[in-house]
Amino acid sequence: MKRKLINFTLPSLAILAAVASLPTACKQMPMSSSESSGEPRGQGLTASQDQVQPVPRATASARKLSGYAVNDETCGEGSLKFPKVKVGMRAGFCTGIVASSQDGLKFPRSIVQIPNSKLYVVADMGGWGENLGRVLLLDPQASEGKRIRVLLKTLDAPHGLQVGPDGKVYVGEIDRVFRFDPLHAQPETTVETILQNLPGREPVTSAGTKLEKNAHPLKYFVFDSSGRLFLNVGAPTDNCISSPSKSETTSCAPGEGPQAMASVWVFTPPSNGIFPELKKGDKNPPHVIYASGLRNSMALAMHPRFPEPGFAFLQGENARDLPDAMKPNEELNALEEGRHYGWPYCYDLDSPSPEYANFLKSKSKFQSMCSGNALYKAPFSLLPPHSAPLGMFYYNADRFPELKNHLVVSLHGYRPTGSRLISFAVDEKGFPKVEEPPVLYGVSCAPEKRRPYQTESASQVAAAPFEELIGDWHKVNGVRPQGAPTNISFDSEGAIWIVEDKNQTILRVDRDPSSKKKAEALACDARGEEQIHELLTFIGKDKKNRERLTRIRTQFVEKHCMGCHSDFDLKPELSPGQRDLTVARFMLSQDGWIYPGDPESGRLHRRTWGKGSEKVMPANGLELIKNDPSYRALLEDLDAFVSTMVPGERKRIKLQTSPSLKLRNRKDANCGSIAAETVVVVVDGKPKDKPGFARIYRPADRFLNGECKDSDGYYVSVKYLAAP
Repeated sequence: MKRKLINFTLPSLAILAAVASLPTACKQMPMSSSESSGEPRGQGLTASQDQVQPVPRATASARKLSGYAVNDETCGEGSLKFPKVKVGMRAGFCTGIVASSQDGLKFPRSIVQIPNSKLYVVADMGGWGENLGRVLLLDPQASEGKRIRVLLKTLDAPHGLQVGPDGKVYVGEIDRVFRFDPLHAQPETTVETILQNLPGREPVTSAGTKLEKNAHPLKYFVFDSSGRLFLNVGAPTDNCISSPSKSETTSCAPGEGPQAMASVWVFTPPSNGIFPELKKGDKNPPHVIYASGLRNSMALAMHPRFPEPGFAFLQGENARDLPDAMKPNEELNALEEGRHYGWPYCYDLDSPSPEYANFLKSKSKFQSMCSGNALYKAPFSLLPPHSAPLGMFYYNADRFPELKNHLVVSLHGYRPTGSRLISFAVDEKGFPKVEEPPVLYGVSCAPEKRRPYQTESASQVAAAPFEELIGDWHKVNGVRPQGAPTNISFDSEGAIWIVEDKNQTILRVDRDPSSKKKAEALACDARGEEQIHELLTFIGKDKKNRERLTRIRTQFVEKHCMGCHSDFDLKPELSPGQRDLTVARFMLSQDGWIYPGDPESGRLHRRTWGKGSEKVMPANGLELIKNDPSYRALLEDLDAFVSTMVPGERKRIKLQTSPSLKLRNRKDANCGSIAAETVVVVVDGKPKDKPGFARIYRPADRFLNGECKDSDGYYVSVKYLAAP
């Protein structure tokens, strides 16, 4: 049959709701934990169907805000009452969506309340390109659609936000920190730079070497009670090794010396506690390396009494990337001046990085770094692997008594351990309470819903247990996107604010007296093994796609993707044919990365072509597209591979105008109905065998794939009247 490609029309919420009760197998493939990436990697985790509840049907008034389906339900009270989003909250809490992409949010990262006001400042990076960033004013009590105003623009990746000792708002860009007055009639005229020429997109090491790229350039910072500013200077690479197969024989140069990256720097203000404004050419105030060996300190929290002796200064570590789904762990570190926390030599509690194993045996100040070296301070506790902590604070308000004096942390990671808001009970000095093993943490969409902390050397280790304030936040098509919490804060009334970058939202957590128990988890949407197997069968029957797959594997994956967060499960002993199928299986297992027949809808297309706000992959992808015609042709091959992955002729089917049209599966069982005048993407499967019927192929969209009451959850057949 001749294949014809046309534009696809995405399914409406009405269709999703119509078949919401269809069962599905859940196979959640983990994503990269690194806050600055999101590349697919790791092993799949398959869940049984009895762990999740079917998604309720949407009400007639349902609408979408940044991918969240909302209706008449609200969270909050009075002028701070917002549409309620369906995420898995702890009993007694709810979450409302305050602002979304419809309000103009592009890639928000942080939020703070302006002192003595009901207004908020939001840092919106705009994406990962240069000078796309803005600082916004949020008035949550304004009418919907009128809550956001741009204060500053053309900034370079603004991320860090704090209210300083002088009551002004401080902002961290890639290479500077400035303050300004957000309530001034012309806020741009109040901008005062206090730190400049910080390690930026092309940082310079202590030895004077200029690096071409910086993997972790974002600046986050906190003030202590004396006005000192503690600044994250992230590691320029994942593990300081240029090649995955290389072993290092010397120390990591970018992490050494007075300009050491992978560190927390501390700047001390004058005696009045306020940093002076810097003019162009002025030198920064003096700084020291407060703590080193910290790959990326995007989550920092000080106990209110720090720096009094013994009180906590905590850091949430975004640890190195390994392809294994369940290692290494992230870390919760108790920072002390002058100590080294392991990067890139150690991970977990005492595991030497394999690239540095021989170096750590040689005579240097790093000898036996991970086990018997006084310079090294092991993590205070582990955090779930690849969970990417990006926000952290001590909650000391009264609105949520059950959280009073707890440590609250946002987990941004796209693996099954991320997408959470968690809280730790702490002692009187701010340290979480470590317990003997086994200490368990939650894993989304997995047969083993809770796992013990473990390391290379121990199957169970001690750790600080936490509770999930939001734990069920995986993607559910038609209901919500996967949670992407970055920075968090709480306001003067004690409500908690969450910023999501990739989902382009600002959320507010409030009390919900009607919620007496924790909500049941919703079903997962990723493909099951039978779906993947059938798609691989389709690929195997198509000679052109077999050839495309070999080119994709050899010219794209193995040349440009290996070692960047994933090994794609390519074991050395596999034959070329097995390697092809392994790559295809890996890509199909990532939820949302490939929609067969519709390449432009998948994240794989957006990331490889550098579209949208996420980082391009590989890191030099845009340069390759611009300068290398063969690479561009390779990406076109990848799109053609996805476009022709499923058999049959793609069509757009306009349904009848009667009140609804029933959906029936291949055994003619009733699966619900579709609203009238709805346009649906279909693939004509076997027209000779099934005249007048068609198959819908959107394999990552669970609500359009079920066999209704059958087990494999793949096809739904639709009877149509006419095709344009």
